[in-house]
Amino acid sequence: MPEIQLGMHTIRSHGTRVARIHMHDWLILLLLVIIDAVLNIIEPFHRFVGEGMMTDLRYPLKENTIPFWAVPIIAILLPLAVILIYYFIRKDVYDFHHAILGLLFSVLITAVITDAIKDGVGRPRPDFFWRCFPDGKGVFDPITSNVRCTGDKGVIKEGHKSFPSGHTSWSFAGLVYLAWYLSGKIRVFDRRGHVAKLCLVFLPLLVAAMIAVSRVDDYWHHWQDVFAGALIGTTIASFCYLQFFPPPYDVDGWGPHAYFRMLAESRNGVQPSTVNNVQSAELQAVSLYIPPQHDADTRGNSWDSSPMLGASQNVRAI
Repeated sequence: MPEIQLGMHTIRSHGTRVARIHMHDWLILLLLVIIDAVLNIIEPFHRFVGEGMMTDLRYPLKENTIPFWAVPIIAILLPLAVILIYYFIRKDVYDFHHAILGLLFSVLITAVITDAIKDGVGRPRPDFFWRCFPDGKGVFDPITSNVRCTGDKGVIKEGHKSFPSGHTSWSFAGLVYLAWYLSGKIRVFDRRGHVAKLCLVFLPLLVAAMIAVSRVDDYWHHWQDVFAGALIGTTIASFCYLQFFPPPYDVDGWGPHAYFRMLAESRNGVQPSTVNNVQSAELQAVSLYIPPQHDADTRGNSWDSSPMLGASQNVRAI
C-alpha cells in the first residue's frame, strides 16, 4: 500500500482558496440566516381554538428543561468540536471545510423549514390555556366560541408554534449529521463487527432523542410535534452529509468527495475547468506520490488493515 504524505492541505496553506471556491455556498448560508430571522419575527397563523378544545391544552406552563440558548451549543458547537479535533489529527482542510459547510447547511435548512411550517400551521401548544389566560379565567367569543386571550402577546405568539418542534429538529439536524460523520471517520462498516463503534455513533442519536422527549415532558409540544421535528432534522442532515461525503460504508467513506477529486486530478495531470482555476493553482503546488493501481482484492485487504481515523496517513491509491 502506498503512502501519501498528508498534512499538506492545511487551513493556512489552502483554507482561503478552498473557501473562495465555495463562496456562493457561504452566501447562501447567510441568506438562510436572514430568512430564518424573518420567520421568527412574523406573526404565526392563529388557529381557531374553541372552548371545547381547551381540554387537551390545559397542561401546566413550565420552564424548558433544555433552554433555547443550549440548542445551538448541542446542535452546532458539539459537532464542530469533533470536526475540529479530527482536523488536528489529519490536517486536511478539505475535510474540515466541507464538514463545517455541510453541518451549517443541515442546521440552517432545517431551521428555515421548521419555522416556516410553525408559522403556517399555528398549532397551539399543550399549555396554551395558561398562555392565553394566565389568571385561569377563560374568555371566549359568544358567537364563534373562539378564544379571546388576555395574556402577554409574546407568550401567546409562542403558544401558536407547537408544530413541529424546533428543539427536536435542530438537535437531530446537528447530531444525526455528527453520527454520519463519525460513521465515516471510525469506519463503522468495516465488516469487522466492532459493536463499540456503533455505540459511539448511537450516542449523538440518544442525546437528540432525549431532547425530543424533554419537549413532551415540559408540555411545550405534542408527541406528533417532536416526531415531525425528528423526521425533518434526520432527513436534511442525511442529504447534507451525502452532498459532501461518500456513504460511510464506501471504501472512501472516511473523506470528502473534494479530497479524492483533488487526488485524481493531481495523479492524472488533468486541469480543472475554468471555474476551478484557483484549485488548479493549488494542485500544481502539491507533489504527491501515486503508485500504479493494485487489484481490487489487494486494495480491500489494505483498507481492512489500516487503523481507525486514517491517522497513520495511509491512503488508498486512486
